Amino acid sequence: MSSNTQEFLSTALDAAQTETMHQMYRHLHAHPELSMQEHQTARYISAQLQALNIENFSCGTTGVVGIQRNGDGPVLGFRADTDGLPIAEDTGASYASTARGTLPDGTEVPVMHGCGHDTHVTAALTAAARLAEQPEAWSGTIVWIFQPGEETAAGARAMLDDGLWDKAPRPEIILGQHVFPFPAGSIGLVSGAAMAMADSLRVTIHGKQSHGSQPQDSIDPILLGAHAITRLQGIVSRELNPQSPAVLSCGSFHAGLKENIIPDRAEFTLNVRTFDEQVRSQVLDGIHRIVNAEATASNAPTPEIERFNSFPKLYNNPEHTAQVRAALMNELGAENVVEVPAAMGSEDFGALGDEIGVPYVYWFFGGFIPGEQPAPVNHSPHFLPDYEISLATAVRAALAGIGTYLGRAQ
Repeated sequence: MSSNTQEFLSTALDAAQTETMHQMYRHLHAHPELSMQEHQTARYISAQLQALNIENFSCGTTGVVGIQRNGDGPVLGFRADTDGLPIAEDTGASYASTARGTLPDGTEVPVMHGCGHDTHVTAALTAAARLAEQPEAWSGTIVWIFQPGEETAAGARAMLDDGLWDKAPRPEIILGQHVFPFPAGSIGLVSGAAMAMADSLRVTIHGKQSHGSQPQDSIDPILLGAHAITRLQGIVSRELNPQSPAVLSCGSFHAGLKENIIPDRAEFTLNVRTFDEQVRSQVLDGIHRIVNAEATASNAPTPEIERFNSFPKLYNNPEHTAQVRAALMNELGAENVVEVPAAMGSEDFGALGDEIGVPYVYWFFGGFIPGEQPAPVNHSPHFLPDYEISLATAVRAALAGIGTYLGRAQ
């Protein structure tokens, strides 16, 4: 990287550019959309790219891909996710979301950018604008991937199935970032396994309905389900090596309509987090074994177990992570770039590179001013990053990462 390139990547936005970025963020925050329903968000992103003369096309229903070319050089991918969450915002912000959406099952829900994807889109578009203004500082091609449906693990897969890497130049490296409740101005980075695989399962138990006063005539799916959920906790605590991290959670349980009727079915959902494929298989096999065994013990029909969400592991390539870390430390200061432990949370970002055997690096940037109260966690109705500092950090981090590969040498 030349000294001229480094100077460009370190240059702060002027007042007009900063206000444009802030307006963009407030607009996106006030207009979130549910996963795979990001239609107006996609139109907004496309319009911003067109204003920068960056060719772009839709991909994966509501995804947008921008191709920013600037002479010969490497091809780099940069991903920003775009979807919101079914959360009622409770931040008190003047630009808080009042949007509503409809879940796939028809339920109408409030919608909020409760995971900060609005900051990701804003930072990526602002970084693209800065690069468009300074073509002499870099050389190569950037594939901007504005990906829908991260929260449901549907978006990366949808874009890949829609021919993302047939339509766009194949990158040599893919970068991505995510806001997190770290101190604003800081970066968290991990080399190797960075985020867990995740699997969501829906279990339907079939019983036999009867009057609550005549339990002898029933097969009680609530009792069966309660025993199964309790027993499932033994998979992690008693079947796995304690040095093999895993989480198994029950997130919902639905059964019955009235207190004096034993219903004929119950449904519950499970979420599994693992880092290792063998551990993943062991946990999933254990779920099937235990649920079916509990049904047999209750003389109930065979349950139905459906896997409906699945996230890949996110593995930061160690060699490239070291290069990006050095660039981030140079840009933001060594004291502001810290090694963090692998997260049990999950992302479908890794699928974009795994599909074509391309390495990737993904980091977290802080979004909150340290204070007496702990920062709200992602997916909270109170999640509202300090956008002035967090966006400035995210843009600088994005440009530093990009400059690692596309900086024009003298």
